[in-house]
Amino acid sequence: MTGHSAQWKLMKFLKVLLFSLIFSITVLFLVATVRTFTFDADAGLQLGKWENTTTISLHLSPQQRTNQLGNFKAAIQIPTVSFTETNINRSALREFDTLLRKVFPKVFSSSLVQHEVVENYSHLFTVPGSEPDLEPYMLLAHIDVVPADEADGWDAPPFSAQELNGFIYGRGTIDNKQSVMGILQALEYLLERGYTPRRTFYIGLGHDEEVNGLHGAVNIVKLLKSRGVKLQYVLDEGLAVLDGVISGLDGPAALIGISEKGQATVKLSVSRPPGHSSMPPRESTIGILASAVKRLEENPMPRLFGYGPERGTFEHLAHKFGLPLRFIMSNLWLFSPLLSRVMERKPDTNAFVRTTTAVTMFNSGVKINIIPSYAEAFVNFRIHSAQTLQEVLELVESTVSDERVKVELVNGFDPLPISSYDEQAFGFQIIKKTVQSMFPQLTVAPGICVGNTDSRHYKDITQDTYRFAPSWFKPGDPQRFHGVNERISIQNYEEIVLFYFQLIQNNDIRKLPPPHSSQHEL
Repeated sequence: MTGHSAQWKLMKFLKVLLFSLIFSITVLFLVATVRTFTFDADAGLQLGKWENTTTISLHLSPQQRTNQLGNFKAAIQIPTVSFTETNINRSALREFDTLLRKVFPKVFSSSLVQHEVVENYSHLFTVPGSEPDLEPYMLLAHIDVVPADEADGWDAPPFSAQELNGFIYGRGTIDNKQSVMGILQALEYLLERGYTPRRTFYIGLGHDEEVNGLHGAVNIVKLLKSRGVKLQYVLDEGLAVLDGVISGLDGPAALIGISEKGQATVKLSVSRPPGHSSMPPRESTIGILASAVKRLEENPMPRLFGYGPERGTFEHLAHKFGLPLRFIMSNLWLFSPLLSRVMERKPDTNAFVRTTTAVTMFNSGVKINIIPSYAEAFVNFRIHSAQTLQEVLELVESTVSDERVKVELVNGFDPLPISSYDEQAFGFQIIKKTVQSMFPQLTVAPGICVGNTDSRHYKDITQDTYRFAPSWFKPGDPQRFHGVNERISIQNYEEIVLFYFQLIQNNDIRKLPPPHSSQHEL
């Protein structure tokens, strides 16, 4: 009887446990389902009433459009290449300076615009507003480009600006002369039409961004800091419009970068007495170092998906996915671990999951019959927003875990602060409004830049930095960035000019409208 009673109690307990489990799963499923069909993080300021400002329209004659395109082509044809921090094409930079002064006469002659050359090749423009109490903003772009070799398989010479099927081919077309020329062209048009801004703004054009911006951007910032300048926000290059690039997304999306991953270059080295290859030791310097490198590759940094701004990206895009992806994206509080395991399988999405590890250089040996006394490798880490440089270094040490391997930090910095992107984030909402007024079909979302820009040097004079230009990327286009056949469509360049033309005017509002939740509208 006692055994039967115990068995009955066990069955009762298991039934209660099973019922509780089923109930919990049902509740979770119902909550997730309701959230799937009601959650829309991209609602933005749909009910907010924007302040009216005088708007100048941009209507160009066929000749003006031809001249605009010719100016852009001329910029692409100048090889302003940065090879290293000490090896830049100075003659090309001087030629580019001459071009700017020639094609934008109003910008350089207007009594309204103050122009300064910084470190011989960079440019700082100050455009004072009529209401000095409004906090200024700043537009950034860079003049220099990375090297390009036609022998790599270009369809047109990389500095030809050749027109093929409605596209302009050339190094700098999407990184970043489309913004350099687009910003100045927009300002030229505004000045021609008698525009005076209400809000002061600055334009900074760096000449060495591709090699860390240590002379251009850094010195522009020093100049601004010496004058006590504080900025409402900064807008630089970074993310773009993605059309068909994000699998499963219904329609194109504009991603506005709100942060950048940090970076670290770490040197691993091993030193041992040299020897002859006829009497090799049990482990050579190469073998010891190779084992350490292998451990780093086999033990990637921890998954951190959902702990950085990448979560905001997917939540803002969730309502544009079909089922079952919409169900997952709308409920990252539940599915982040699952999604991160899927995303880490591909290199391009793994970059959003964790700090990435890339072994980029390995050097050792001078002769085939000599056991080398020294071996070194360089590893580049792109640091996730939820990690610090120090944490990465500690993980490297613990993963290598070999006292024979010396670990040294060559250079590095923490991830950049995460800029605000809520309904009261002035810069984000102004950029968003400008994008959606031009492209109503776009979904706008915050994003994370896996590369680095000049804007990282501006963090001491602004709390909000955004990284975006409306360059339109279709499948295969992201690979053109620093790659072969970099190009931009003629239509897209015209859109970029119009974007800056409207953005500058949109910044003239004194403040954002109140959040829609406080409007008491139905």
